[in-house]
Amino acid sequence: MPTPDVVHLRAGGTSVCIDSSAGVPRIVHWGPDLGRVSQETLNSLARADRLQRASGGLDETVGLSVVSTAASGWAGMPALEGHRDGDAVGVRFELHASEVTSTSVRFDLTDAEMRLSARYELRVTASGLVRARTSVRNDGVGVYTVQALHVTLPLPWEATELLDTTGRHLRERSAQRHVLTFGTHLRESRRGRPGADATLLLAAGVPGFGFERGRVHGVHLAWSGNSRIFAERVPTGESFLGAGELYLPGEIRLAPGEEISSPELLGSWGDGLDELAARFHDEWRSRPQHPTRPRPITLNTWEAVYFDHRLPKLIALADAAAELGVERYVLDDGWFRHRRDDTAGLGDWYVDETVWPEGLHPIADHVVAKGMEFGLWFEPEMVNPDSDLARSHPDWILRGRTDLPPSSRQQQVLNLANPDAYAYMFRVISDILTAYPIAYVKWDHNRDLVDAAAGPGGAALVHAQTHAVYRLIDELKAAHPGLEIESCASGGARVDLGILDRTDRIWTSDCLDPIERLENQRYTALVVPPEMMGMHLTTPHVHSTGRTVSLTLSGAVALFGHFGIEWDVTTLTDTDAAAVGAWVALAKRVRPLVATGRVVNTDVADPGLDVRGVVAEDQASAFFTITQTQTLISSPAGRVRFPGLDPDRTYRIEIITPGGIVQTPAQSPLEWAHHDTVLTGRQLAIVGLRPPVQNPQQAVVVEVTAR
Repeated sequence: MPTPDVVHLRAGGTSVCIDSSAGVPRIVHWGPDLGRVSQETLNSLARADRLQRASGGLDETVGLSVVSTAASGWAGMPALEGHRDGDAVGVRFELHASEVTSTSVRFDLTDAEMRLSARYELRVTASGLVRARTSVRNDGVGVYTVQALHVTLPLPWEATELLDTTGRHLRERSAQRHVLTFGTHLRESRRGRPGADATLLLAAGVPGFGFERGRVHGVHLAWSGNSRIFAERVPTGESFLGAGELYLPGEIRLAPGEEISSPELLGSWGDGLDELAARFHDEWRSRPQHPTRPRPITLNTWEAVYFDHRLPKLIALADAAAELGVERYVLDDGWFRHRRDDTAGLGDWYVDETVWPEGLHPIADHVVAKGMEFGLWFEPEMVNPDSDLARSHPDWILRGRTDLPPSSRQQQVLNLANPDAYAYMFRVISDILTAYPIAYVKWDHNRDLVDAAAGPGGAALVHAQTHAVYRLIDELKAAHPGLEIESCASGGARVDLGILDRTDRIWTSDCLDPIERLENQRYTALVVPPEMMGMHLTTPHVHSTGRTVSLTLSGAVALFGHFGIEWDVTTLTDTDAAAVGAWVALAKRVRPLVATGRVVNTDVADPGLDVRGVVAEDQASAFFTITQTQTLISSPAGRVRFPGLDPDRTYRIEIITPGGIVQTPAQSPLEWAHHDTVLTGRQLAIVGLRPPVQNPQQAVVVEVTAR
């Protein structure tokens, strides 16, 4: 049976309609499910979207297709740009064959004259997420250089407000909004990793869309190297989102018969950002390799000892951690040869005999004997020039000139695309993983890739380096079953679903200040499931910002992810240790909900309040936090709402903040907080209640349970 000209893909509340009747296929609709639609109606839907000839334009107005090129008459961002030594630039594809199911489509396209083939693949998943990629193959006799390969998804015309994020080290994923005007809004990463200033998601919606409501579409590129992501609005009445890998000059040269595929573009939509995010979370949780056991409460040693590795101190830290209920102990930077500070030793992945004369066995065995998992820090992609490795193999350092690239943290980048360098790195890491009971690796990446080439005058290697890193992680995990890996990159500078498809969590930011973390965690969670986001208690005096914060504020903010501690807990008094232990116990209590529930964010009127929660899949329970970050306009505060619950069920509301809530003499207690308070989900979502916070930097945890 021949494939119809207009196809309708449906799954997870999402519809995609594609029209191939006029040549290269074009997406007519991506968004809410259209229900069961007859072929006649689909044909009418496609006709209703076809463009008219316009004054001053081409005789036939060309719209956005799945593989748009300039030679077809498309004047917007092209799907493919390339050449054969400056020739064969006029690529125009024609549909050759297609394969269609109820949820997926594959289009094979050819350009016989330019001797190129393309393949476009799109599927709608059970979560309602759209996953799409484009591939191009060189069918000619000479080399074809690919300059750009993009994937696009159309937007509704009324989506005129953009949301993306920017940032820096210690402040990743800060939101910014602006109008989607005519032209191109382009974000590029040329750092060899997404970077702290990258946008995890590019979203466009109706003006004023929020977390609770307002139609919004967004895309994410599942790739850990150079990238570009863009939104474009053109005068022919079309707008769209798109992304692709950013290829450096001459980086992708296809020999005859070779092909290249774009990274996957993942598209989601929703009535509000929470619904959009839920599709990403559901998709990632459905993977067979997704971590499903309870996320172990983790203590990381970095801010407790930095490079000062002394066994008695580290054992005392392990003892204190075990008493608090910690389940994983991670030894951070400083354990390997020549590593007394951050100026030397990277690449020399052998236990430093001067610091650890008996190897890591004394600390690793002690940690395991205390019932905790043992984890270890590595930075496999980097090398210090002051290292035995760099002195032995200077040719293994990525560089495009005779001189080394500008240094960052006194380190350079190891060329893992070099087979010998790759084999060395796999061997030395694997030997350490075999020698010790290591259950977890904190995999760091502390600099951008600058002038990353194969040697003086050599070809750019960011694409090859990224794939080599993926392969190294995959092969280490295959060789060491059960090993978990955290992706850390100067904090949160490599947060994408390419790296997260093969690791078990990300370090969300090096900044542990809970006030700063609120925005960072909210916008990271637009794509990343919360159980894959590292969130730790901080020291009362925050190292990164100098702010003094309460344990209650730090604990409440850290509940919404993979909970841990970044603190010298040997310094705690008995009273403080009991308080920290209470937060650890609460984190264990709520972590099943964090790992399976739906994240909700309340759109609040007062910028000094933050209200967010996690609602169980069956809506039988939830917990919310109410955080006051600054003084409020009113006193007492206006009501706050708890969305996401079953409107027809009745819930008991109870404050479960360890240690209770701070009560100041100036204000009387809230009555609901001290009585048995019962409200329906509808009442909580529409009317709400008075928040039991009264001063800046206060937080309260509220449990909601169906009666």
